[in-house]
Amino acid sequence: MDHRFDAATDELSAAEEAHLQRLTAAEAEGDERVVEAALRPRSLDEVIGQSRVRDQLGLVLEAARQRERAPDHVLLSGPPGLGKTTLAMIIASEMSTPLRLTSGPAITHAGDLAAILSGLNEGDVLFVDEIHRMSRPAEEMLYVAMEDFRVDVVIGKGPGATAIPLEIPPFTLVGATTRAGLLPGPLRDRFGFTAHLEFYEPHELDRIVRRSAGLLDVELTDTGSTEIASRSRGTPRIANRLLRRVRDFAQVRADGVVTLDVAHQALDLYEVDQSGLDRLDRAVLDVLCRRFGGGPVGVSTLAVAVGEERETVEEVAEPFLVRSGLLARTPRGRVATRAAWEHLGMAPPQGVTADQSLFEE
Repeated sequence: MDHRFDAATDELSAAEEAHLQRLTAAEAEGDERVVEAALRPRSLDEVIGQSRVRDQLGLVLEAARQRERAPDHVLLSGPPGLGKTTLAMIIASEMSTPLRLTSGPAITHAGDLAAILSGLNEGDVLFVDEIHRMSRPAEEMLYVAMEDFRVDVVIGKGPGATAIPLEIPPFTLVGATTRAGLLPGPLRDRFGFTAHLEFYEPHELDRIVRRSAGLLDVELTDTGSTEIASRSRGTPRIANRLLRRVRDFAQVRADGVVTLDVAHQALDLYEVDQSGLDRLDRAVLDVLCRRFGGGPVGVSTLAVAVGEERETVEEVAEPFLVRSGLLARTPRGRVATRAAWEHLGMAPPQGVTADQSLFEE
């Protein structure tokens, strides 16, 4: 049995080493990623907003430090751009342990996960982005790894196959998902701490923009910062991206200072209006109101009318439009609210109401 155990370990550590490196590589490279990484908070004390999650997570980490044990597994859910990856990095930093990164779509086989887990050291933090997109065999292997810190490696094929248990050191799994409802119950229940990240308030985004401007050495006025924050859709990632684009505009077409007027001109150039709507958002509203009288219209019809894929309209444009009270989903299709007509500067048809409760699915 010892010989087979050693053979299994050698197989995982040598034959799959290149594959493991690919699975745990950083998401992307390039200047934008470097800048984005530089803007991330390094500790919980530097995190702006998400006060409830920050306090709860700080308690979990401090208790683990006092017990000198790895923290419980952590599940972070919420829309894109709110800081799930940043919090995973902070967990590793606060615990002074290495962080291994991978993503659910990259783990297509149980062997992929076994290779990653067998390479962990005690106390390591493993971050799995979009964890709801893992393959089912890998998911089932993860159940045992999270609970018993063990993976079963199958040696051979057919009737002669043998499952050899490999002990793995205690580690902390940090899972991130934008669609928590797609996680199987058994997997969700194995996380000791779960947190849902909320959209940020304008004053929180204003502080984030100011902090990022300081790190990027951008001269920024109070009104310029507030303007960028107000068009950022409650999302720090968008706020930082808009700041970089406004910085470019100020550098090339102004004196380098981001004022209210410069921010206005830059964001208008990049087609981001005062409510944070971009070209696609306005195209959806315009088609819905001008061509179809406010609806109801099926999402497939809307997608064809704006020249986009159905998934793009449904997953990129709709969530913000619904959250902003500009669009309602009904059993018969999408309906424009009174606020949508007013946003386009058009008079709503008689009977259109701002009360979305009338448009329940």
